[in-house]
Amino acid sequence: MSPPGVVERALAEPTARVARELLAAEEDQWFDRKSARIKPRALADALVAFANADGGVIVVGLSDGRVEGTDSLGRARNDLVQAAFDFCVPPVRADHRLVPCMNDAGRPDHLLVLDVRPTEGAVHATRRDEVFLRVGDENRRLTFAQRQELTFDRGPVTYEARPLPGASRDGFDAELLDRYVTAVGASDADRLLQARGLLAGDEAPNVAGWLLFGEHPQALLPEAHVRVLRYQGSERGAGARQRLLFDERCEGPIPRMLVEARARVREVQPMRRALGGEGRFEDVALVPEDAWLEGLVNAVVHRSYSLAGDHVRVEVFDDRIEVASPGRFPGIVDLADPLTAPRFARNPRIARVCADLKFGQELGEGIRRIYEEMRHAGLNDPVYTQSAASVRLLLSAEPADRRLDARLTPQARKVTAALRDAGRLSTGEIAELLQRSRPAAIRVLRKLEAAELIRWVGKSPQDPRAYWEVVRR
Repeated sequence: MSPPGVVERALAEPTARVARELLAAEEDQWFDRKSARIKPRALADALVAFANADGGVIVVGLSDGRVEGTDSLGRARNDLVQAAFDFCVPPVRADHRLVPCMNDAGRPDHLLVLDVRPTEGAVHATRRDEVFLRVGDENRRLTFAQRQELTFDRGPVTYEARPLPGASRDGFDAELLDRYVTAVGASDADRLLQARGLLAGDEAPNVAGWLLFGEHPQALLPEAHVRVLRYQGSERGAGARQRLLFDERCEGPIPRMLVEARARVREVQPMRRALGGEGRFEDVALVPEDAWLEGLVNAVVHRSYSLAGDHVRVEVFDDRIEVASPGRFPGIVDLADPLTAPRFARNPRIARVCADLKFGQELGEGIRRIYEEMRHAGLNDPVYTQSAASVRLLLSAEPADRRLDARLTPQARKVTAALRDAGRLSTGEIAELLQRSRPAAIRVLRKLEAAELIRWVGKSPQDPRAYWEVVRR
C-alpha cells in the first residue's frame, strides 16, 4: 500500500507532476488506474466493486506507466462518466472531475477522476448481472453464494454511519484529529471528515466519527472498549478457584485504545528465555506479536458495535492468547477455511481510517498474515470459532508438529527455536549457541536440513554472508 495520503495529496492541489505521482502510487483497496481506452461496460466492473466495498478513487487516463490523458476521447469521455448509471444496477454514486495534466506527447491534457462512494443497504451489479467486490488491488467477481451472503450482510444502514445523539464536534480529541489530517496530507479537517463519511447530516459525528476521534467515546458507547485479562496457567478457573492475575480496561478513541491495549498485552504475554537477534539470551514472546496484534486490530475494527453490553477481550494464558470480538463473521467468509475470506468490512469508515493510520491490515489480508506469522514461528495454525454473537481467535504456543518436536534432540530444538526468534543465524553463531565445535554444530544442522525444517542460504560454500533459516510451511 502507498503511504497514506499519496493519492489525496496529488488530487487535492494538482501540480504539473500529478500524473506521475498517481502513476507511482500503488493500487490498493481505495485506488485504481484505468486506461483511456477502457470501455464503459468494463469500467462498470470497477465502479461496482468499489461501491460494494468501501468506495475509492478511479483515475482514467493512466496505463502501463504512460500518461494518456482523456481529451482525445471527445464525447466518449462522457460515456465513461455515464457508466455509473448506464451499466450499473442500481446506479453507483460517483462524482467526477477533470484534473489537468501533461500527457506523454508533451501536450496539456486532463485525467478523468471518479470518486466512488460506498453504498449502504444495496448490492450493485453490472448490466451483465455480475457482482464485483474490491479486494486489495483487484476487483473480484463473487460467486452466486457469495453474492447472496453479501446481500444478507448489508443492512439498510450500517450502524457506524448512524447519527449518535449527544455527540458533537466539541467532544473530539483535537490533537488526534490534527495528527490524522497530517497523516493523509489533507488541508482541512472538515472536508476530510466529510470525505471519510464520519459526520452525520447535521455535521455532528456519526458513530464511526465518535469512536475514532471522540475524546472519550465510552461516555456514549460504554461497550466500545478492550479488556485485557491474564490468567495463571492454562485455565480460567471459576469462583474461588479463578486464576485471574490481571484485568485492565483500555478506553479512549480507537487509535489511542489500540496503542494502550498493545502495551497491556505486551506486559502480560507468555514469555521464554531464548537467544535473540543480538546474540544474547533475552525474553522472547511465545506467541508472535505480529499475530496477536493483527488479531486485536481486526477485532476492534470489524466488531459489531451495535451489540451493546459486550466488548473485545484479549485473554492471555501461559500457553496461548485468545481474542474475542462481538459479532459474527460476515456470511461471505467460510469459517472452515478463513484463508479464502474475501475482504469485507462491517465498519468500512473505521477500517479506512485505521488503514490510513497504519493500524493492521484488512480483514482477508490480516487473516493471512496471522497464519503466516504463526507458521513461520512453527506454531499451530490459528483457530477461529464463533458463537451466536461473537468470534473467537485462538493463538496457541504449541509447536505445529508435537510428534516431530518430541523426536528432536534438545540441541536441535534449541537451534530451531533460535532461528525462529532471530530469523537467520550463521553456522558460527549456531556453534556458539550450542557451545559445540563447528563440525559438531554442522552435524546437527544437516539433520535438521534433511528433515526439511531449516535450510542453508548462500552463494557458495565459502560465502561469508551465508546463513540458516527456518523453512516456512
